[in-house]
Amino acid sequence: MAKASAKNAPPGGKTSVRIVVCGGKGTGKSSLIVTAATDSFPANVPPLLPPTRLPEEFYPDGVPITIIDTSSSTEDRGKLSEELRRADAVVLTYACDRPETLEELSELWLPELRQLEVKVPVIVVGCKLDLRDESHQVSLETVMMPIMQQFREIETCIECSALKQIQIPEVFYYAQKAVLHPTGPLFDQETQALKPRCVRALKRIFILCDHDRDGSLSDAELNDFQVKCFNSPLQPSEIVGVKRVVQEKLREGVNDRGLTLAGFLFLHALFIEKGRLETTWTVLRKFGYNNDIKLADEFIPHSSFKRAPDQSVELTNEAVDFLRGIFELFDSDNDNTLRPVEVDDLFSTAPECPWDEGPYKDAAEITALGGLSLDGFLSQWALMTLLDPAFTVENLIYIGYPGDPSSAVRVTRRRRIDRKKQQSERNVFQCFVFGPKNAGKSALLNSFLGRPFNDNRLNTDERYAVHVVNQPGGTRKILVLREIPEDGVGKLLSNKDSLAACDVAVFVHDSSDESSWKKATELLVDVSGHGEDTGYEVPCLIVAAKDDLDSFPTAIQDSTRVSQDMGIEAPIPISSKLGDFNNLFRRIVVAAEHPHLSIPETEAGRTRKQYHRLINRSLMFVSVGAAVAIVGLAAYRVYAARKNTSG
Repeated sequence: MAKASAKNAPPGGKTSVRIVVCGGKGTGKSSLIVTAATDSFPANVPPLLPPTRLPEEFYPDGVPITIIDTSSSTEDRGKLSEELRRADAVVLTYACDRPETLEELSELWLPELRQLEVKVPVIVVGCKLDLRDESHQVSLETVMMPIMQQFREIETCIECSALKQIQIPEVFYYAQKAVLHPTGPLFDQETQALKPRCVRALKRIFILCDHDRDGSLSDAELNDFQVKCFNSPLQPSEIVGVKRVVQEKLREGVNDRGLTLAGFLFLHALFIEKGRLETTWTVLRKFGYNNDIKLADEFIPHSSFKRAPDQSVELTNEAVDFLRGIFELFDSDNDNTLRPVEVDDLFSTAPECPWDEGPYKDAAEITALGGLSLDGFLSQWALMTLLDPAFTVENLIYIGYPGDPSSAVRVTRRRRIDRKKQQSERNVFQCFVFGPKNAGKSALLNSFLGRPFNDNRLNTDERYAVHVVNQPGGTRKILVLREIPEDGVGKLLSNKDSLAACDVAVFVHDSSDESSWKKATELLVDVSGHGEDTGYEVPCLIVAAKDDLDSFPTAIQDSTRVSQDMGIEAPIPISSKLGDFNNLFRRIVVAAEHPHLSIPETEAGRTRKQYHRLINRSLMFVSVGAAVAIVGLAAYRVYAARKNTSG
């Protein structure tokens, strides 16, 4: 919930608005600015005004405005470009008595704004209205409609006269309003409808205000909403009036219990169409939304998941229980599967479904019914929490998590402490899958998700697969497999903390191809060495894929030598084609639970350990020598004291 009312908090967090005025020479830019600031027409105007400030009390929103005048001369183009890039809004002028300056808008000025990538609201202003030829009266709408259809960045158009004091304050009011209460995020001018993200946010707000969950806002709920957002109650006659307006235009907007969601959305579309965007923005901001129609940063408890590189974030039992309930609630046909349409419904109060794009898209098992099982659903949330806990908490809030958002996640113990204690208590383990091209990494991830074997698939991108692994004794862990493409290993290891998030590393090779084995071994040495150098040693397993093919001639001898030299388990043979995985996924989880058992040792690591042992032994001898010296000194002092006493 918002911490301040719309009256004492700057709308959208803006503490000032910078408006740049530009346009053709002699179109009235400077006169417009001076008249707005002084409320009088200037007799003499300098060629270029210094920055002009309109104080915060000038307009109702209480946000000061700085107006920047610009020169239209060619030699000042660089300065103009610099000012435009710093603008919050642009006032673009033409002269009502000179049609050629109107044509310049679409031929010169508006294309230039696009070229400079100035993505702010544009207010088109026709100055010198008093000089227009009365015999050529054409409505502003007729003149501007073709230009506005071509350039959607135009927020509004207005005509004014500095000399006659006609609509001068309105120019900068509309410009400020376009910044503080922008149309773009809320309304699609082309379709004349609320934008999807705005609809989703308003739906969430409606549900939060529907306290009795009957699908309608009663008079009491509507009044509570009004007080919360605008600090003033509605009179009974006003509530009747609001519902009458809705019902006349949209019959299903009101029922016998009150205002429906359809009616609530209709009201906001009506406000926007009538230019009252501040009404909808006040509502959105009161419920924590920013200008992107997403929850503002201050509503996400980032301090709850501050962590060291070798710590991860998991959902708490409280959050998991909530998600189980959500799964049941949205499984409308009770088939124990959330189909895509049900997932969309679940996230209909979020800006969009968070799983429609990578790395979450296709990362979990899809059931035979084409949706997510409960395990698949919880696995997706676990993956999102591991990779982006802020995104998880944000989406939990969107779908109605009732508790303190910080209670939804917990930070795990550091992995280096897990290794010392020889036990990990995590519920979610991340396994990095290394290997050369064509080794069988992608087939391994697909098989983990129960997908059919595809011999032709060649994946060159990093991807994830997440699933629940049942362990002996009934324990259940979530395992995340992260496929690292061969050409991505160098980039990964260039970051000293890259292995901090890894619980287990698996090295896959094609057991029928000796070159594949050699490359996998090189990767094993590189990764192990990086772990030793950075202090993030990780358990490692070797996987001999394509076990349905004949092994290369020296496979047994080579693999035995490497695994014995490095002190890790012999390669685990698997065949994705035959569906034979030799309990691989359970073995990965066991290696993660007992990380000290499978950490390899390289030649460099052994040399380093021998060196440290020598140093420690030397220090021990030095310590013993120092102790002998100290004891000798103490004995001498006792002897000397006794001698002095007896003397």
